Amino acid sequence: MKKILFIFNPRSGKAQIRNKLMDILDIFTKAGYELLVHVTQRTGDAMEAAAAYGDSVDLVVCSGGDGTLNETISGLMKLDNIPDLGYIPAGSTNDFASSLKISKSMVKAAEAAVFGEPFPIDIGCFCGDRHFVYIAAFGAFTEVSYLTPQDKKNVLGHQAYMLEGMKSLASIQSYELRIECEELTLEGEFIFGMITNTMSVGGFKGLVTQDVALDDGEFEVLLIRTPKTPLDLTNIINYMFLKEEPNEYVHKFRTRSLKILSKEPIDWVLDGEFGGTRREVNIINLKKRIRIMRKTPKKL
Repeated sequence: MKKILFIFNPRSGKAQIRNKLMDILDIFTKAGYELLVHVTQRTGDAMEAAAAYGDSVDLVVCSGGDGTLNETISGLMKLDNIPDLGYIPAGSTNDFASSLKISKSMVKAAEAAVFGEPFPIDIGCFCGDRHFVYIAAFGAFTEVSYLTPQDKKNVLGHQAYMLEGMKSLASIQSYELRIECEELTLEGEFIFGMITNTMSVGGFKGLVTQDVALDDGEFEVLLIRTPKTPLDLTNIINYMFLKEEPNEYVHKFRTRSLKILSKEPIDWVLDGEFGGTRREVNIINLKKRIRIMRKTPKKL
């Protein structure tokens, strides 16, 4: 009999899985799988479970927010033979599920996990020892995602991020950086940077280009220089959200890998969770490294 490892975070997204758990398990069983269920208890738990049991099953399915997905994939990346992965989104934002066109319906997502087809996606390698699924970021507002309490995310959803973000407007920090990649080299002071493999960030689709491919071996990079005047900041925001004329403070490009050097330690966020504090960061795209189950293209 085929085996499935089901990892889920019972607290994600207003704990909505409680009402769908029996339906999900029923779908897995009827699909012919023997079940191994792991309920996460703490940060890092999903990663440990995926690494410990992933090589003994035919399919791993995780349910939770983007952080749970990140942990599960990080655990699978430790294995020599990586099983296919199903994802049942249950968080507040679920950017990557949206990019993959995975249904917001937990039942439909569970069906896609066992009856769909595997789709290969790129994975980001961060400094050789961490991984991210859809975003690595630093600077203004990035701390919002991991500092916002889970209960506030559950109650307010996107509003929680906006409320917390407004608090940090007055304390935007600038970093003196050197960015090196095959395509270009940049130097100067920056307030924000993100390296992504997604079609939306924080629920906003306008932050990245619309022709994103999740399996092309390249990241989409966005870097914002430190504005000198309030008008500069307004122009940056207008360009980012209203699509006005490009300006000298915003850099967008694609690359397979890059190095970021800073004179001072920088806090990083990986898929919405704290990713560590570093002066030197190396990021590499691991092309088509994980296969995620989803409906066939004809049904998308």
